[in-house]
Amino acid sequence: MSNTILDTARETLKQESEAIHRLINYLDEDFEASVDLIHKSKGRVIVTGIGKSAIIANKIVATFNSTGTPSIFMHAADAIHGDLGIIQPDDIVMVLSKSGNTPEIKVLMPLIKSFNTTIIAIVSDSESFLAKNADYVLKATVSAEACPNNLAPTSSTTAQLALGDALAVCLLEQRGFTADDFAKVHPGGSLGKKLYLRVKDVYTFNEKPMVHINDNVSDVITEISSKRLGATAVLDENQQLAGIITDGDIRRMIQYQTDKLKNIKASEMMSANPKTVKPGTLAVKAFATMEENNITQLIVIDKEAYVGMVHIHDFIKEGIV
Repeated sequence: MSNTILDTARETLKQESEAIHRLINYLDEDFEASVDLIHKSKGRVIVTGIGKSAIIANKIVATFNSTGTPSIFMHAADAIHGDLGIIQPDDIVMVLSKSGNTPEIKVLMPLIKSFNTTIIAIVSDSESFLAKNADYVLKATVSAEACPNNLAPTSSTTAQLALGDALAVCLLEQRGFTADDFAKVHPGGSLGKKLYLRVKDVYTFNEKPMVHINDNVSDVITEISSKRLGATAVLDENQQLAGIITDGDIRRMIQYQTDKLKNIKASEMMSANPKTVKPGTLAVKAFATMEENNITQLIVIDKEAYVGMVHIHDFIKEGIV
């Protein structure tokens, strides 16, 4: 039984992947023109469909909005009951349908055309009513559904989804949409934090451990213990960063120099030229620096001055790891 299940799953994925691959051959001047039209448009993209195509239309809208192309969903059935009011003069309407011949599409198309707006069709049948009445046709043609009965929308909706992603990525590149732009529209969750959270948003909540180069080991241990960051910065006579002492440095010092313990100065324990980070550095980049150097703290420097310390646990707590 398990082999039958796995065989069916593999065949489904195989058929759907082949359907997507065949779309490459269907890309033509209408696709290129559609990208150019949307890119230059002052309005939004109104995406509509019925049934499973409506679900895919919703996803395309979400992807467009998250990558800099203003978009809104309009259900084909609701459109004839008032939602046509969504369409504004500068908008472009994108209609999704496998057959392009459903009753809802046949009713809807003349109504959309009455708004004198450009219509882009994503359709499997390039000879359908929808294709013949659209300004641009994006062929989401599939030979058969992955469903063994060739009935349930599977390969066809996958093809629509892939074409929508291709449009979104092309538009993203046309707009020069950057990671900073992406962060502005994705402020929530771990993804948002990776894109906008910076060191300055984290380190200011921590204590600011510091000793001077001539402080003794007792002062160093007290400072590290009281500030709870597992390390302390070491400053020179001019209050400039000279090094860092971690709890690991303390353990190694105790292990090898117990006989000279009382006379050891901070300058003898510290690691010179510690890894530093600026307050405006993205937290995810600072975390990567910690990982690359196998360390758990970074000194925060602002205009050459020591301003604080950030610990790896700060980033874990914020959920960017």
